[in-house]
Formats: sequence, C-alpha cells, structure tokens
Amino acid sequence: MFFVGIVYTGSEAMFADLGHFSQLSIKIAFTFMVYPALILAYMGQAAYISQHHECVNPIGYFLSVPETVRWPVIGVAIVASVVASQAMITGTFSIINQCLALGYFPRVKVVHTSDKIHGRVYIPEINWILMTLCLAVTFGLRDVKHMGNASGLAVITVMLVTTIFMSLVIILCWHKSFLLALCFLIFFGLIESLYFSASLVKFIDGAWVPLVLSFILMTIMYAWHYGTLVKYESDLQNKVSLRWLVNLGPSLGLVRVPGIGLIYTELVTGIPPILSHFVTNFSALHQILVLVCIKSVPVPYVPAKERYLIGRVGPKEFGLYRCIIRYGYRDARKDNEDFEDRLIRNLGDFICSEQRNCYSISESSEEEMAVMGTPILSGNATIDIDRSCDSVKSLDSATVSNIMSPTIQDVTEPIFPCQAWWRQVQSVLLSSPVSDPVLIKELQKLLEAKENGTTYILGHSNVKARKGSSFIKKIVLDIAYNFLRKNCRGSSVALCVPHAALIEVGMVYSV
Repeated sequence: MFFVGIVYTGSEAMFADLGHFSQLSIKIAFTFMVYPALILAYMGQAAYISQHHECVNPIGYFLSVPETVRWPVIGVAIVASVVASQAMITGTFSIINQCLALGYFPRVKVVHTSDKIHGRVYIPEINWILMTLCLAVTFGLRDVKHMGNASGLAVITVMLVTTIFMSLVIILCWHKSFLLALCFLIFFGLIESLYFSASLVKFIDGAWVPLVLSFILMTIMYAWHYGTLVKYESDLQNKVSLRWLVNLGPSLGLVRVPGIGLIYTELVTGIPPILSHFVTNFSALHQILVLVCIKSVPVPYVPAKERYLIGRVGPKEFGLYRCIIRYGYRDARKDNEDFEDRLIRNLGDFICSEQRNCYSISESSEEEMAVMGTPILSGNATIDIDRSCDSVKSLDSATVSNIMSPTIQDVTEPIFPCQAWWRQVQSVLLSSPVSDPVLIKELQKLLEAKENGTTYILGHSNVKARKGSSFIKKIVLDIAYNFLRKNCRGSSVALCVPHAALIEVGMVYSV
C-alpha cells in the first residue's frame, strides 16, 4: 500500500506543478489511498522494529515484509518510484517553461507534446541536465544515507517555503484576517522549523547538495533576469521620440521599398533604438513597418480574441504600426503556428476598424490601440475594440455590418488560408459600390506589401557593464549573462524566424 501510495503522490506532484488533475480527484486520492497507505506502512514498520530491536538496517521496511512477497513488493516499489520521479521531471519542465515565459530563465527549446493539453511540455536541455545531475549525485555521494539526508532537507525546505507562501495566500487571495494567517504560520512553521533544523545538522553528510544546486539555479535566474532588465531599461531610456520620427517626413529620410518589415522590440511605447539605428545605417526601409512586441503576462492563458493589440505610430502616410502580442505563461507557442499570416490578418482588420470607427492616431499621440478579436464561425467577422484610454467596446456581427461597409464576409480563420483570405478581402472591397477610397487604397498598399514578402528585423545585442561599475555587476553582466546569452537559444530561433528573411542589427548596451 505504501508504494501504491507513492504513485498517487506522483499524481499529486503533477497536480501541484502542472494542474493536470482537478482538486477533487487529488482530494479523493489522498484521502482514500495515500493517507491510509502511509499510516499502514509506518505503523507496520514501527510494529516490526518494536519487536526486532536489533534491526538497524536502512532497508528495514523490506525486512518487515514477509519473505514470500518481498520480491513482488520490491518490484512494485521500483515501478512506483519511476512514476513519482517522472512526475517530478514533468513538473520541472512545466516550472522552467513558466520561468522562461516570465523572463527568469534563459531561452531553451520547449516542445509541446499534446495538442489538447497545453501544460504537457518537454524540454530536451533540461532533461539532459537532470540526467547529468542524477548521475553526478549518485556517483558523488555513493551512500544511500547521504542521499536520504539530501532528499530530507529538500523536502522539508519545500514544506517550509510552502507554509510561508500559504500564509500570504490567506491574506492576499482569500482575504482572511492577518491573525489567522499568523496563527497558521506559527503553528505549522514551528513544527517544520524543527525538522528543518534537524536536517541542517546533517549538512556535511550530504544535505549540502540541494542547497548548492539551489544556489546555482538562483544565480542563473538572477543573472538572466538582471541582464534582461537592464537591457530593457536601456532601451526605455534611449527610445526615440515621435517628434523625431515626424520630422523625417513620410519616407523617414530613406527609400521605401515594397514589402513588410517586422521590427521586434521589448518596448510597448515610443520608437525603439533599433529603428533609429536601422535608419542611421541603412539607405532603404520597407513600405510597411510593424513594431512587434511579444509580452508574457502573469496569467496562465490569454484568450485568442484578446491576444493582438494593434495601433498606429505617427501619421497614416508613414505606414508604421505597433502590434503587442500577449501570451500567458502557460500558452502554447508552437513552431508551426502561422504567425505572419495571423499578424497581417489582424492588421487588416485594424485598418478597417480604424477607418470606420474614427480613432486613428494623431501625430502627437500613439497610445490608443485596439484589441483585434479572432473571427468567429459566422457570417461576419467580429471585432472587439479596446482603447487603452476608454472602456471596452464590444461589437456584435449586426453592429459591425452596419458600421463597417464593406465588411469581410464569410471568413473563418481556421478554414481559409492567408492567400485565399486576402483575395476574398480584395474582391469584396473592390466590388462594393459604397467603398471608402481611402480604406481601399490603404488595404491595397498592405496587400501589395504582403505579396512582396516579409522581412524580420531583430537586434543582436551585446550587454556590457560600463567603466566604473562595481565588481559584482561586471561579473554578472560581462561573464554570467553574456555566457548564458551565447549558449542559449537565439532570439531568431526562439521566435521561429525564417533565416532567409532575417536581418540582425548589432546593438551594444553599456549599462
């Protein structure tokens, strides 16, 4: 029963880390299987030891099992340990994936193993690292007792940290009284602190392993997050004003060539330094420019109809847009997703919505943006508009058909490929007797740019600590962060950018 219970605890671990199981299923499993199995196992082992005082063997539990069923029990124990360890490995993949989405871990390859359940992920690099660490700990300690000490300190530390955060949940999430949270923390915290102090006594005898591994992992996360943060702050301080852009004129002082240029940036407002650097060093620029900002928000999932936030930067003749794409930290961003087609479709919907709802961006403001909804399976496309300075405006199909003329009819995103979708849009616009010539001209401009191809423009950054910085800052940025950046996945690979359409602009950050 004890080892069968381990299987359920493995499921419980997956529930805690991934959310693959419902709360009710975990409660039933723990109440009727895990807890009784643990009680019976420990009571039986205690009864055996009380009758056999000479039994000091570390595998005393197996000695208490009748000899006739000892080997089957060992087999069940091995299978149960495999299931429980697999749950921990899967949980590690999910935690790393969430840290990656929140910007606390270097970029690694994330493979989504299920089309229906977004939480099922596989990270090859982490899998190899876990295997290497397991072998290193096994061959390094070479003692079951030392491994037990390391495991004990890790488990009791997790329990203690969970109790501390649980007290915060009681106050912040459940909105209970501070006194209740304090009583909870004192009661369980004192008990777990006793076990924690007892585990620290065995620090030399193997308990140091989880602390060292935790320190290394914390250092990696801190170095990556700090380097990313100072890079973002540098972009924020050096961003170009919209007045500078307007003074360049509609052509931005360059030759505008046919096509669409997607400029990736971390900024959600202002003109990123990469654009000014591109304008300064290149003599040509694309006809349509889109400042693409991919943001991970601290929520599990972002609905598809709220994912694309699109706005215009500068006057219309500039052909410059901003698109903020929001993902939850558990949203699936698969490599085969047709990102370019989805982005341009939403850009076309934004142009139609902007023209008919009259909230175009003035020369002095670029803060008004629209949330472009995913078309539903109906006769007309539904567009949900959300201005950052106004309340949310939701338009149904009938309202859109009355306001927007012409509309994009009989279009469903999963059915029509991008080329067919654009051909139908062009056909509807040109055949409508009440079409707006300005709207037709702008959409034709977007169609021509789409047919001439799309170029992806990314910054190839190099972060360095400026002269006079502290020694720790130089170690973190010049050594730790740059080492992680050079040895993790590049931005173009992580964003699934085709190499044939990629332009990298070198950027040096002295912070």
